[in-house]
Amino acid sequence: MKPPIRVLHFADVHVGMANFGKTDPQRGISSRIVDFLARLDEMIDFAESREVDLVVFAGDAFRTRSPNPTIQRAFAERVLRMSRLAPTLLLAGNHDLPLNAAKASSIEIFDTLALAGIWVAQDYETRRISTRRGDVVLGAAPYPMRARLLADVDMRGTITEQDEALKQALMEQLAMLAQQAQTLANDDAPKLLAGHFTLEGAMWGSERGIMLGRDVAVGLDCVAGAGWDYVALGHIHQHQNMTHGRADMPPVVYSGSIERIDFGEEGAAKGFCWVELWRGHADWQFVQLNARKLLTIEVDCRDSPDPTQSVLAALESQELRDVVLRLHIDLTPESEALLNDGQIQRALRRSGIFHLAGLRKDIERSARTRLGKSAEELTPLELLARYFESRDVDDSRRDELLKIAREIVDGV
Repeated sequence: MKPPIRVLHFADVHVGMANFGKTDPQRGISSRIVDFLARLDEMIDFAESREVDLVVFAGDAFRTRSPNPTIQRAFAERVLRMSRLAPTLLLAGNHDLPLNAAKASSIEIFDTLALAGIWVAQDYETRRISTRRGDVVLGAAPYPMRARLLADVDMRGTITEQDEALKQALMEQLAMLAQQAQTLANDDAPKLLAGHFTLEGAMWGSERGIMLGRDVAVGLDCVAGAGWDYVALGHIHQHQNMTHGRADMPPVVYSGSIERIDFGEEGAAKGFCWVELWRGHADWQFVQLNARKLLTIEVDCRDSPDPTQSVLAALESQELRDVVLRLHIDLTPESEALLNDGQIQRALRRSGIFHLAGLRKDIERSARTRLGKSAEELTPLELLARYFESRDVDDSRRDELLKIAREIVDGV
């Protein structure tokens, strides 16, 4: 039996995300961007130590479609390192492609320079790629941009009709890739599809908050029943195997993003996939990266005789060094008066946290339960006024916000 072809599959790098960081003076970029680059380095080290044969990046290199030159340079250094290890596919994701099809994508420069060993896939195409352990038939399905797939379609219909047209166009492209792969894999070369799109039934992560463009989803059968040996997907940040438990189908895997973006991913594992690929079979594993820990601590001090000590005890019960922390404290007006903010801030500084993402104090007030009427009887503006009152919003600020709200309500 031939040795397997070793494939690195990763996606959704999003270099440029700077949530919960501060500028690193030595690099001139956010310390959180440094986190994302460190995950790339960690992953490349793994692939190099295991003699990777093929690198498949399934889309979304940057946070925006127009990354700044410093971030582009940092990503390019790592792309070059990967390409020196093995042939490298850079698939275009929605964060890589411009809305105007005539403009260049953020990763197109690698194609323009014609760098050896790098395939920038912005169109639907299948190629036969030579690696040190044999050939691979590799299909590329970039993000389905309307301006590209529906350029010759009359788009004067409803949004629903437009979405259905895009879905049909994507399904046709996927069928075409499978046909091309069947022709190219006329021996025992394994077949791998790389895609950046949504499958029906996939579990979404925090990518919804940074989504660019309107999305459509296609059925699992479009890829699982098309003769591929492994399907390497990007676009959805939650790692998942769409064919888990289905022995009659190949692995159809979202590798997930490599670093946590926000607290919606607080408990999510981040990493990449390591695949050993044969014709007709693929063994794969999810390799977890040392992503930055995000942690929420909630402390209920409403009945505490010493709320400061309760908060300090909660902080001491956790390992906080290098953590992005969010602290929520529930209080009454009486316990709030006993809370020593200075002691808490000093304890946070001593703990060595990476960043304090928020310190929120929720104060229970009688106004929340004594509205005078049931909530159903209050108008939206009355409810909003009660909310501002419960949150101790300054009178002048409250009046200004209510004035704006009234204009919005009257204009609807």
